[in-house]
Amino acid sequence: MMKTLAAGVSGLIFGLGLIVSGMTNPMKVQNFLDIAGAWDPSLALVMASALAVTALGYRLVLPRQGPVFEEQFSLPEITKVDSRLLAGSAIFGVGWGIAGLCPGPALTASLIAPLPVLIFVAAMLAAILAWRWRPQARAQA
Repeated sequence: MMKTLAAGVSGLIFGLGLIVSGMTNPMKVQNFLDIAGAWDPSLALVMASALAVTALGYRLVLPRQGPVFEEQFSLPEITKVDSRLLAGSAIFGVGWGIAGLCPGPALTASLIAPLPVLIFVAAMLAAILAWRWRPQARAQA
């Protein structure tokens, strides 16, 4: 019960942070990326703040023996930068630039349900399902 409550409160705080920072507004994100036009640098502060909080969190939490609600920390096992990582990052970045949304802000923005956001979320979920249904994924399961 406490694990679910902690996850819910964390998600609520994260979602509220996305709303307050403007990350759920596709035009604000697109204006941040438009450095030759109507550039809005305010999201740089949001990103810098997120990096600072994350860096501090890692320094405070990782020295502990383990997380509060799990048996062990869940950290990435693959740490090398390779062509798959670079290609995936490029695809994510282009999609973020075109849509003005990434998964977290899109799910948060879908609560107010403007049609373009709902289309984005539907396409994102379809892509996730298509990736999981590919033959290699089924063979690994």
